[in-house]
Amino acid sequence: MSLDLITQRMRAAELAAGRAAGSVQLIAVSKVQPIDRVRAVLSAGHRLFGENYVQEAQAKWPDLRAEFGAVAVHMIGPLQTNKAKVAIDLFDAIHSVDRPSLAAKIASLAQARGACPQLFIQVNTGAEPQKAGVLPADLHKFVVDCRAMDLAPFGLMCIPPDGEPTTPHFAMLRTMAADAGLTGLSMGMSGDFEDAIAHGATHIRVGSAIFGARTYPAA
Repeated sequence: MSLDLITQRMRAAELAAGRAAGSVQLIAVSKVQPIDRVRAVLSAGHRLFGENYVQEAQAKWPDLRAEFGAVAVHMIGPLQTNKAKVAIDLFDAIHSVDRPSLAAKIASLAQARGACPQLFIQVNTGAEPQKAGVLPADLHKFVVDCRAMDLAPFGLMCIPPDGEPTTPHFAMLRTMAADAGLTGLSMGMSGDFEDAIAHGATHIRVGSAIFGARTYPAA
């Protein structure tokens, strides 16, 4: 697939859901993609990208921003607390705020910096023990605690369990966001973004359908 086709499908899904054109933002997930593919998508005019790894993003985006101008880069993968300083300087948004220690670190750094990236709280909607994210039952307290630290979460993010229907998780995330007074919903990937848009996604994360299959380095 291509950027144009994904954009067309995204706009069609907005229309089908009765939503305004342009109400959903497409995050092109460029992790572990060859730099020539990333440049091709930049050259096509796209300006919102997602990365999973701080070091990889730090190695490529300063140069690409210098080459292509203003580009928004969002952190969508797990964030180690000891890399938070680099992250808040590098990323325009962080979609994986998932624990009190990370929230406290971001709050401290943001106060010192005088600015903070847009923040999404990652929710473990499937309560999977191996997966990061705030449990649904703990979300209300976590949002209250974040706000007490002078953080202003923008929205919620989820990654539904593999092998399960995703729409119940999207519906759950939408309800939790509304209950918390949050407007952002980061949900939906290459295989299910149209369903996510139907359930109110504001940001969808699409990688291989835009760039092609990833080849991970040998371990």
